[in-house]
Amino acid sequence: MSRADQSTSPAGGRRERKRRETRARIADSAMALFQEKGFSSVTVDEIAEAADVSKRTFFDYFPAKEDVVIAWQDKFVEPLAEAVTAGPKGETPTECVERAMLEALARTATPEAFEVDALIRGTPALAARNQRKYVHLEDRLFEALRARYPRENTLGLNLLSMIVVGALRIGAEEWQATQGLKPDDILPFTRKVFRTVWKQLAKLR
Repeated sequence: MSRADQSTSPAGGRRERKRRETRARIADSAMALFQEKGFSSVTVDEIAEAADVSKRTFFDYFPAKEDVVIAWQDKFVEPLAEAVTAGPKGETPTECVERAMLEALARTATPEAFEVDALIRGTPALAARNQRKYVHLEDRLFEALRARYPRENTLGLNLLSMIVVGALRIGAEEWQATQGLKPDDILPFTRKVFRTVWKQLAKLR
C-alpha cells in the first residue's frame, strides 16, 4: 500500500482524527490554565496533566507553551478558507474576500476569543510573537483564493491577500486602541475597514 493509500485508509483517517483531537485537547486545557492562573505561572507539566498526556506528547505537538496560544488563534484560519471556497458563483475575488472575512469573524469572534486576545496583549512573551499569525493567515488566504480562482493572475491574488490581511492587522490595532468598542461591534467595524480599503485603493489608481 502506498503512503497516499495509507493516509486515505480508515486507519489513517482515525489516526489523523485522533491527532487533531489530542492537539485540540492540549490547546484547550492550556488556555483554561492560562486564563485561570496567568500565562507565566503555568508550566508545561501542568498543561500535560490537565490534558491527560505526557510531557513528551505535549512537545510532540507544540515546541513551547507560547506555540499553544498561537495555534489556538488558527481557529480563525480554516473558517476563512472554507468561506472563500463556499462563495456563490460569479463572485469577484474582492467580493469573495470581504464576505468570507465577515463570515469567518461571525463564527469565531466569541467571548473566549476576546479573552485570548487580552491574554496575548497582556503577556510580553506572547505579544512579541503575535504578528506571526498574520503571515500564516495571509498565506492560507492566498492558497484558498488561488484554488478558487485558478485563472486569475497569481500576483494579483497574492497582493489582494496581503492588502486584506494588512488591513485586518491595522484594524485590530485601532480596535484595541479605541475605547468603548464591544464584541458586537466587530462586524460593523470590519465593514468600515473594508470600505476604507476599497476607497483608498480607488484613489491610488
